[in-house]
Amino acid sequence: MKLAKVKELLNAKVCTDMDYENVEVFSACGSDLMSHVLAYFKDRGLLLTGLNNPQVVRTAEMMDILCIVMVRGKEPEPEVVKLANEKGLVVMKTDCTLFTACGLLYTEGLRGGGY
Repeated sequence: MKLAKVKELLNAKVCTDMDYENVEVFSACGSDLMSHVLAYFKDRGLLLTGLNNPQVVRTAEMMDILCIVMVRGKEPEPEVVKLANEKGLVVMKTDCTLFTACGLLYTEGLRGGGY
């Protein structure tokens, strides 16, 4: 699924300066626990989370995650946006809850990337 479609489905706002429209993700993970992302997410894809600190970007970088979507209307901290721009990651924000955002993406064909 292209990130342009993710943005549309979640009525999201892009918070970084990355060219995102044609970036394609093949899986997604929804978690506020970065230890779970590290343990269970293995494919390049999309991370949906309510956690709003630089550790999210560092985890995404380690796991080759291409996009972080902040849920529940959280405004990414400036430090998060700056680090994501440096690392070449897309950060979006949506007013959807984690559950709803995952459900919307799943309904449109995006699957989990875990074991």
